[in-house]
Formats: sequence, structure tokens, C-alpha cells
Amino acid sequence: MRVQHYQPTNENERKAGSRWRCPGRWAAPPGIQPAVLISATAEYQICCISWPAHWLPVRGKDNHLSARLNATLRLCLNSPARITGPLISPELPRVLLHFLLTSPTFYPSDSVLVQLLRLGRAQSIMQSSLLLRSRGLSLAKCPSLSLARTSARAMGSYATFKVPRIDNEPNKHYAPGSPDRRGLEEALARTKQSGPLNVPLVIAGKEIKSSQSETQSNPASHAPVATYSNASAAEVQAAIDAALEARKSWAATSFADRASIFLKAADLISTKYRYDIMALTMHGQGKNAWQAEIDSAAELCDFFRFGVKYAEDLYAQQPVHHAPGVWNRVEYRPLEGFVYAISPFNFTAIGGNLAGAPALMGNVVVWKPSPSAIASNWLVHQILLEAGLPKNVIQFVPGDAAEVTNTVLNHPDFAALHFTGSTAVFRSLYGQIANGVAEGKYRSYPRIVGETGGKNFHLVHKSADVRNAAVQTVRGAFEFQGQKCSATSRAYVAASIANEFIENVVAETKNIKVGEPSDFTNFCGPVIHEASFNKLANVIDEAKNDPELELLAGGSYDSSKGWYIQPTVYHTSNPDHPLLSRELFGPVLVIHTYADATEADFAKICEKVDQTGDYGLTGSIFAQDREVLRIADDALRNTAGNFYINCKSTGAVVGQQPFGGARASGTNDKAGSGNLLSRFVSLRSIKEEFVPTYKVPYPSNDA
Repeated sequence: MRVQHYQPTNENERKAGSRWRCPGRWAAPPGIQPAVLISATAEYQICCISWPAHWLPVRGKDNHLSARLNATLRLCLNSPARITGPLISPELPRVLLHFLLTSPTFYPSDSVLVQLLRLGRAQSIMQSSLLLRSRGLSLAKCPSLSLARTSARAMGSYATFKVPRIDNEPNKHYAPGSPDRRGLEEALARTKQSGPLNVPLVIAGKEIKSSQSETQSNPASHAPVATYSNASAAEVQAAIDAALEARKSWAATSFADRASIFLKAADLISTKYRYDIMALTMHGQGKNAWQAEIDSAAELCDFFRFGVKYAEDLYAQQPVHHAPGVWNRVEYRPLEGFVYAISPFNFTAIGGNLAGAPALMGNVVVWKPSPSAIASNWLVHQILLEAGLPKNVIQFVPGDAAEVTNTVLNHPDFAALHFTGSTAVFRSLYGQIANGVAEGKYRSYPRIVGETGGKNFHLVHKSADVRNAAVQTVRGAFEFQGQKCSATSRAYVAASIANEFIENVVAETKNIKVGEPSDFTNFCGPVIHEASFNKLANVIDEAKNDPELELLAGGSYDSSKGWYIQPTVYHTSNPDHPLLSRELFGPVLVIHTYADATEADFAKICEKVDQTGDYGLTGSIFAQDREVLRIADDALRNTAGNFYINCKSTGAVVGQQPFGGARASGTNDKAGSGNLLSRFVSLRSIKEEFVPTYKVPYPSNDA
């Protein structure tokens, strides 16, 4: 311990006791004379003063006090305090303890908190402002605080502190000439000039360059964005082994420590890496600046931050009823095994959440990113490691989908699937897992969490604000080239307003500028790869010979410089046309005009919307008539997991609209909610009796 002596600079300072030439900043609380002032900087400094006597600060991680400080405390408190060891001891006067717990500048070390807890001061801590201050997270990092309500063994499963207030990440708008526009332009140029990333496998914390490699290309130019290693079956097995080896220690890690990692990762994304992760998303996945902003920056931050908040809320759900002499509690254990995360190309944020949400809850994860999002997903993984995630918690394993999946699903410790992708692939995975369960392959019944596609609708009533409905439809259909799971791909418009609606949609669609995402004036970029381009080009070609389809806008494509499909709008008079039920996942919108002469016509079209197709992801109703909104809300109750009123079918925000749908669209566990996190824990009920029982018979057994 090092003791430093200071003197007040003048008599006024000595009398006021409010400003000292000490490290940090302190202020005397009103009405305390002589004053005992205790504060700290990052080095956990403690400073005390007695007036009119001498004073001194003490610095040290364990905050030991000298004999001189004992004398100071006795003078200050006018009590027979005898403190010979650590700062916190059984002899600590109550007034000083109260001051410690209420001082807005008191930052105790872990050892000090442990001493407080051992002295039975847990309740005092919980009731004080200590955990409610703006810098409470540094306290929350102290695992010992969990001892206030649980044992050390279960420390990782109980939240006993308040996380910082969580708000949505503010969006930046990248207006011409703004610092954000310049920062992003520099990141785009830097990423392009540096050439393709060389992305390894990350197994057991080690970067492995496999003999098998593939290339991720920029869909806007066909230029390589990343060269990445493909995992072999043996390497996948090694990744599983490494994850399972880390399972015990990660599951035992306190929630405070896990939470701090993801909160720090969000801050790194929001600041240090914002432009870099956006640039990789724009180059690698074909998003324009705004789409990259709301995905790889804002939504990814929101997933990590709100995940911490929802986990805290989940852990706090404890039994409220206790019989006399009984304490009931619930432990939220990580799953027994590992989680397999399969992420899509279309949202960098989804990749981070598919791997991150289970890890936040104490699980270990094998993450297979999409081959079309390797670059951005690789950076997400690196950010998590920089934020403090232990190296073996998430294994980053790009590879052949069939080979990786077969190895994973044949492992007895496979505990959960976290998936976003196509309906066909999800159904196949579901079947493989079901067969494994039937064969007794797994240690437990695996959790299956999946979000797939949709055939999302806009239903426009004659009472709608037509201009709003048209603009929202164009945005919903053509943002990110219609490659959102929630993209608007079918629209039903009342006959009495159809002409006005269609004129607005067609005019706005024709005004859309298509091209390289790094040109900020382009609204649409390319579709993701050649397979998607070919599928959509075939749809356009087949439509030319379809008498039930009228081309209203677009209908062209070009692959010479990138995979470009012009935003395309069709009209059909057939409510059962296949394009109204087939998922296309591209910039193609089909409009159907419905009769609206009677009130029964609206009920009929609601039924048609509900029964068309297999999906149930998102949908919107546009109307000003409140009774119409009520009818649609009831009739379309199961048609969409995310139902929007007078706004587009896309754009769910974490913390505001939990996202997911049922039917063929997935398990509807709602990404961005506590419900999803609950799928990655296994509850254990604990009952403890304090009153012993010494008699076998019950009273009813008495004669």
C-alpha cells in the first residue's frame, strides 16, 4: 500500500472541506462536519478528510488502512472505531457504511464487496443506490454480488443487479457532406483497396487455414470480397469438441460478466467498427448505406443490448409464493450440449444474434455463417472476441452446408438449432433432427428455433390514404432488392382506388435508381448471387408468355457487371395466380385488384389473403376506417406473426416489434424478445426447507 500526504491549499479549502488537490474529484456532502469523504477513480482510490485535523488519501487495490487513518476515522466519527485490516470490517461504524453505499462516487473493488456480503450487508447493498447509478455496470461485473441471492455454483444463472438503461441505437443518416458520409466513404475505399479478406476457420480459439477454400464475391461487381476456408468433417468435429470443453466454465461464468461482453461488443460496433462493418455488408451483401446502417450497425447493437435486458428480466422471474419455512427459486441453466447456429446472407445482425443469443445465456455455439456473408460475419466474431468473449465459446465454422450439418446432427451433445434461411432447408433439418430423436441419438430433446421465408402482403382498403399505401408498398417491396424475409411481394387493392394506387406505385418504381451500393444515390443494388439472379430472370421470362400477368414496371435484368434485377411490378386479375403464393425473394411485386362494392367483399378478400400460400410472417392493412381495421385484425390473426397497420410489412425494430411468424415461416419464437432467449435455457426448480421434519405420519394418519 502507498500512502500519500496532501495539505489543503488555503484556509478556505480547509474549512469548507469541499475541494482538495487529490486524484479524482470529490465534494463534501452538505451538513457533514467533520467530513468523511470516500471516493474512487479507476484505481479504486479512497480519500478521507477530518476537519480541523489533518487528512490523507490512501491508494491500494485492497484499500488497507494505516494507523493514522484509524485515528482520522475516530476523530471524524467521534466513535471508538478500531479498523486494523481491510476497509470494510465488523467494527465499521454504521454511519460510514451508509455513506459508502449512498456516495455517488463510491466504486468498491470485488474484495470490498465480498467483505460487505460476508458481513451480511447484501440487503443494504440491494436497497441502496449503489446498483442504480449510471456506472452500475462496473459493479455488476463483480461476480461476488451474486452471492447476495444464490450460491457461487449457480452464480451464472441469477441476475441480482440492474443493467444500464437500454435504448435503441440511434440511426445515422449519411447526408451529403456529413462526417458520417465521409467516414463511411473512407471505409468503403479502404475495404476495396485492401483486397479480399483471408478468412480462416476459428476452432479452439485458433485460426485454421483449410486446404479447401471458397470465395465470397461482391454481387455488384463479381469482384472477390473474401477467400475463406471450408471446414472438413474432422474440423467440424474438432470445433464441437472445443466448444464442449469450454461449456462448463462458460456456463459457470456470472451473468454480469456475460452481459458486459455483449454490451461492450455493442459499443464497439456503434463506434470503432461502425463504418467497417457497414462497408463489408455493402460490398459483400449488396446493401446500400441506409440498409447497411439499420442492419449491421443499429440492429446488431440492439440485439446485443436488448438481449442483456431481456436476459435480466428472464432471470428475475422467480416464484412469488413460498410456504412457511420454505424458499423456492428457479435456476436458468444453459442447455446440456452445444447450439448449432446457421445464419443467412441477408442480415449481418441476424448472424450475430443467431450465435450471440445462445452464448449470452451461457451456451457454447458452433456457428456456420452463410457463404455470401462471410466477410461481415467474420468481423462480428472478431468484435465479440475483442469484447472479451472466451475463445472457445463460439466456433466460427464456414463450410459445405451438408457436410457441416451432418456432422453436427449426428453428435449426441447436439442441444439446439438456431436457424434463419429457406423453408425447404429448415424442413429438411427439422426432419433430420426428428429422426435423430426417434433413434435415441441425442442426450436431450433438441430445441429447434427457426425463422424462414414469407409471402408477405399489403391489403389496401378503399378508405386508405392511397399515397401512403403506395409509397409504403414500394419501400416494402424493393428495399434491399426484396431480399428481406418480410419483404412485400403481394398487394391487394380495392377496385375503387386501384387506378390511383397503381399509378403511384408504377411512377415510384420507375424512379428507383439501381446500381452499385457505394453510389449513395442508388436505392436498389444487386441480388445476392447467380442462383438468385437466374431464378428471378426465369420468372420474368415466363411472365412474358403468361396471359394472366400484366407487366406494369421493370421486367429487365443484367448480369454483365453484377446480379441486377430491375424492380418489377405485375398486375393479375386472378387471386389464385401462383406468383401470389410462391416466394421469390427478389424485387418482384404482384398486385391484385379486388371488388369492393359491398361490405362482404372485404371479408372475402381477407379470407383469400389468409388462405393464399403456406406462410405466416408479415402483412399490412391500410385503412382509415377503424371498423375495417378491427375486421382485418380479427380475420388475419394467424396470417402474419408481425401485423402492421398503415405501414409497410418490413422494418421490425428490436425492442419494439419482436420478429417472427408461424405456419411455414418458422417457429415464431420472436427474435429480439425474451421469449427467444427462453428457448436456450433449461429451468431447474429448487426448493429449500428451513424447518426440519421428524415425524413420518401425517396428521390424517392419527387414530
